Amino acid sequence: MVTIEDKTVAEVVAANIKTAHVFKKHGIDFCCGGGITIDKACEKHKINFNTLREELLAVDDVARAYDYNKWGLDFLIDHILNVHHTYVEESIPLILQYSERVAKVHGHHFTEVVEINKLFKEIADELTTHMKKEELILFPFIKKLIKIKNEGFDFEVPSFGTVNNPIKMMEEEHESAGNIFKEIAMLSNNYSPPEEACNTYRALYSKLDEFEQDLHQHIHLENNILHPKAIQLEKQ
Repeated sequence: MVTIEDKTVAEVVAANIKTAHVFKKHGIDFCCGGGITIDKACEKHKINFNTLREELLAVDDVARAYDYNKWGLDFLIDHILNVHHTYVEESIPLILQYSERVAKVHGHHFTEVVEINKLFKEIADELTTHMKKEELILFPFIKKLIKIKNEGFDFEVPSFGTVNNPIKMMEEEHESAGNIFKEIAMLSNNYSPPEEACNTYRALYSKLDEFEQDLHQHIHLENNILHPKAIQLEKQ
């Protein structure tokens, strides 16, 4: 039986393109220099083999089904920050690297990748600003409302009036991000790379697909659970 250490980097990426992101993170060339075994790649880049192996095996781990609706709002906010905001912050530089490279190398032939690169830069800027507003304004205010309810402090009307106002702005920005991703999905033929696409091209489409799925979950937790409950909490 062939174990993961006996396989080449290229073989692992060919079997599951999502593993490309793990190699990229560790500076291992999975595109042109992918002919070496995982073992050799670890040796060459001075990476602990067991660490890399665990990360590669975790790629397909299926997230457990959580009943988010039963969670306390402060716990839900921490989950959004630790899982989704962290994911976006870590993924943006990686996708920008991929999309810049693919646009530069393949843009003359596949012109859609140039437009995808432009659109992703737009969404990266929008989401970075958007998340800062949540982290500095909306989330601390919701946590303050929880504290008022639990500990009986006096309620002071914030500078933005009511929680409805930042929520309305956040939801408009969610819609804008969703629309940009619809355009990216359409341009990429639902993240289906052409047959002759290189591994970086494939990794870009795979990562964009993953990013969009995370964004849908992220927006669902805020629009459908956090925001309505925060509005209700403020009324109380």
